[in-house]
Amino acid sequence: MKTGVMKVKAKNKNRVKNSNWQFWAIIAVPLIYAIVFAYIPMGGVILAFKDYSIRKGIWGSDWVGLRYFKQFLLSPSSSKVIINTLVLGFYSLLASFPIPILLAVGLNEVKAVKFKKTVQMITYAPYFISTVVMVGMLMQMTDLRIGIINKLLGLFGVGPVNFFGDVDIFRSLYVWSGVWQTAGYSAIIYIAALAGVSPELKEAAIVDGASRLQRIWHVDLPAIRPTVVTMLIFACGNMINIGFDKVFLMQNSMNLAKSEVIATFVYKVGLVNADYGFSTAAGLFQSLVSFIMLVTVNQISKKITETSLW
Repeated sequence: MKTGVMKVKAKNKNRVKNSNWQFWAIIAVPLIYAIVFAYIPMGGVILAFKDYSIRKGIWGSDWVGLRYFKQFLLSPSSSKVIINTLVLGFYSLLASFPIPILLAVGLNEVKAVKFKKTVQMITYAPYFISTVVMVGMLMQMTDLRIGIINKLLGLFGVGPVNFFGDVDIFRSLYVWSGVWQTAGYSAIIYIAALAGVSPELKEAAIVDGASRLQRIWHVDLPAIRPTVVTMLIFACGNMINIGFDKVFLMQNSMNLAKSEVIATFVYKVGLVNADYGFSTAAGLFQSLVSFIMLVTVNQISKKITETSLW
């Protein structure tokens, strides 16, 4: 009798294992991807502490300690790059973070279904345009001779503006083109959070005589506050991680004074000039600052709002 029970239990265990193989197969794909392309390359950060020589290899190269970090932090050109990165990141945060929330709240208040879906489709679409194509579109629209933006400015008596050549316009062009491209897609998570707001609370607010703005301020926004705070923590952590591709594509000799950020600096120093140790130190410094900012903002949020990542 005991033998029969044990056989049944063994069969049930095998069935459970066999029924879960699809789940583990799905998990294996992103796990392998993360290990190969995210964790294994982390071993390369040791280059930041070595005077890399191709002949000696990574492990055989001479150890130089924090020399490259000191060189990066004390160099006048590096300090300018760090300032450019922080200013551009902070500007992007101020402009791009609240707009998706406002868009989500506005769409949530729209009752016309067709109009709402049309606006959603129009605002989502730019996100799926590749960075190369998007920068190419910007160049065409801001062209001095045939650009539609300069054509419109001409109707108001404003002369043609060299958007890509004016160093003072670069940051605004970079930030607001990014807002246009990502606002609709970023609003999705807030729209989903607003969908979970209790209808009874809204009805109670209406009965109490609350206006639409009052309902938004006292019902909708408090309901999605944990989502907003969580996204703000992530945004602050990524503030210094300015993407390489868009900045590099928009960069030229005329706007270089404000368009040179850590990502493009690492590329030029590391790959173009083959100074791998120095560029690795600069990239590692950027990652460390991002990590410190993430932890700091998370702890501040935990004390103030009681919402945090951990």
